[in-house]
Amino acid sequence: MSGGGPTAEHFDIVIIGGGPGGYAAALYGGAANLKIAIVEMDKVGGTCLHRGCIPAKELLETASVYRTVAGAKEFGVLADQPGLDFSATMQRKQKVVDQLWKGLQGLLKQRKVVTYSGTGTLHAGHLVRVAGGESGEVELTGDTVILASGSVPRTIPGFDVDGTTVVTSDELLSIEKLPSSAVVIGGGAIGCEFASMMADLGTQVTVLEALPKILPGCDDDVTQVVLKSFKKRGIEVRAGVKVTGHTPDPDGGTSVEFGDGESVKVDLVVVSVGRRPLSENLGLDGTSVEVDQRGFVVVDEFCRTAEGGVYAIGDVIATPQLAHVGFAEGIVVIKDVLGEDPVPVDYGRVPWCIYCHPEVAFAGHSEASAKEAGLDIVTSKHRFVGNGRALIVGEPDGLVKIIAVRDPGSGHGGQIVGVHMVGPWVTEQLGQGYLALNWEATVAEVAHFIQPHPTMSELFGESVMALTGRGLHG
Repeated sequence: MSGGGPTAEHFDIVIIGGGPGGYAAALYGGAANLKIAIVEMDKVGGTCLHRGCIPAKELLETASVYRTVAGAKEFGVLADQPGLDFSATMQRKQKVVDQLWKGLQGLLKQRKVVTYSGTGTLHAGHLVRVAGGESGEVELTGDTVILASGSVPRTIPGFDVDGTTVVTSDELLSIEKLPSSAVVIGGGAIGCEFASMMADLGTQVTVLEALPKILPGCDDDVTQVVLKSFKKRGIEVRAGVKVTGHTPDPDGGTSVEFGDGESVKVDLVVVSVGRRPLSENLGLDGTSVEVDQRGFVVVDEFCRTAEGGVYAIGDVIATPQLAHVGFAEGIVVIKDVLGEDPVPVDYGRVPWCIYCHPEVAFAGHSEASAKEAGLDIVTSKHRFVGNGRALIVGEPDGLVKIIAVRDPGSGHGGQIVGVHMVGPWVTEQLGQGYLALNWEATVAEVAHFIQPHPTMSELFGESVMALTGRGLHG
């Protein structure tokens, strides 16, 4: 491949970005003995490991332990009401992150992946220039180039991020102490996780969402369970309101203005309105790679750009911004490079997990989206309040809901097209529902299988069995 100078090192694959998409492609390609380079401007692991999924779930686990200790008396365990040493929480978070980071570095080394520190830009002829990092000015060429530069938090006008009064997820996950009060702007998955965590640890939280409901994309029955729990725990949720600005207080904190002349005074504003693709630093001069008006790199179903041999994966393309989707896209690309005829990612059936309390997990159609798609459906839902294991662990809030196509002969459920869960540990329970959905199983096929007792996963089996026309417990 032409384009590089005489000093340019050549690889089978050069990857720009070492987050979940980039490092998954590198690990998977390394396992196939491909010679691979990763260019990363910060640390391999990306947002997910250092400023996203992992630290956020670590803080949510602190909230879970706090709730458990606070409710210990119900179990006959006598303990003082808990306090919080937030510095110890943050130290533990960093310890977990660093352990995973070192493990990832070790895996990449084991697969003989070469990592370059700096910002990578793509030029004509599959030439990648590295600059601005510890590796200095370097030129690389690759038979294949993968763009995996990720995303950054979106901001909104009138809310300049200062790291003290106004923060995004980046700053919140490294905050030194929790505020006594906070507004979370944005009621999506990330906003609800932050609201849940802070409220459980003693912060007075208000969630402001411009859309008519929080957790867009979730089934309405699931959203109602989350709202009820949030209300019980003192989290005020205002949906369908526009945030207009804020007025800082000289003594600290600020007043956030929203809706029709309303305002709320808080110590901290958390802007959680989604993430935008980080594509502006990719260069791309002299290439046929297209970037759309929203900043996403344009690709086909195999993640191929318009430039031959150049792919893009992860948050920099307009697919669900989930680490595991980045993993899957990286695998698709490597298989395509190897000529293995990969199956494209089915984005309508990927698993979604939200780690607020109560947890949310789903895959496939909600009841509303199935009807919008013109499907004739039947649904079944069962609540955790009737589940033995949920009652034993003291987590009775929540439900499992199955959406299936109506069988025209029996009138009962046919193929499963949606699985929605809210409640205890549902992020760990979605697996069998995800497999049933993606294997296009019918309710009769899934109902045949045995669920162990007593487990929370029985509720999935019960909900499916009910759609056959006969269930055990309702």
